[in-house]
Amino acid sequence: MPSRFGEIAFTDRVRALQEQHGSRAAYARRAAQSGPTELIGPDERAFIEARDSFYLATVSETGWPYIQHRGGPPGFLHVLDERTLAFADFLGNKQYISTGNLEGNARAALILMDYPNQARLKILAHARSVEAQDDPELMARLASPGYKAKIERAIVFDVEGFDWNCPQHITPRYTAQEIETLFAGERSGSE
Repeated sequence: MPSRFGEIAFTDRVRALQEQHGSRAAYARRAAQSGPTELIGPDERAFIEARDSFYLATVSETGWPYIQHRGGPPGFLHVLDERTLAFADFLGNKQYISTGNLEGNARAALILMDYPNQARLKILAHARSVEAQDDPELMARLASPGYKAKIERAIVFDVEGFDWNCPQHITPRYTAQEIETLFAGERSGSE
């Protein structure tokens, strides 16, 4: 079964460039060997639920891409089922660029990074906004206990495909909490 991600991302022009530069055969082989890449499995679920941020790309009505960093407590991006992700969109700077873009074009891309382990998951999806007052049950499901920000809406993603990316050029970076955890054993051993 061909990769759904590849079906979407590898347009005629992309495939022509892959052919020109010698990578087309490898991608065709990989697509033929892979299983469905639109179903979130256990590995993807664990990876997604461990993230404390991701990058969200949308497209404006004038055709311009817009990329926004989204962050929250680990697990704020929820796997609702094997085809659906969602997060609580908290009250912020009130620019509404991503939300406005999604009203005109539901296509979205997410990039989730695990810098310490040099891993990256790219997701293609159709997205929609659900206002808080329209689905209180969903808002309760997406709320992060102890996180004080006010939920304005949920952004729900219907996953079309995903791809695990090559780690070659991912520079390892660590959060303050990850550094604290790494050195906690050394501190307690030296006391």
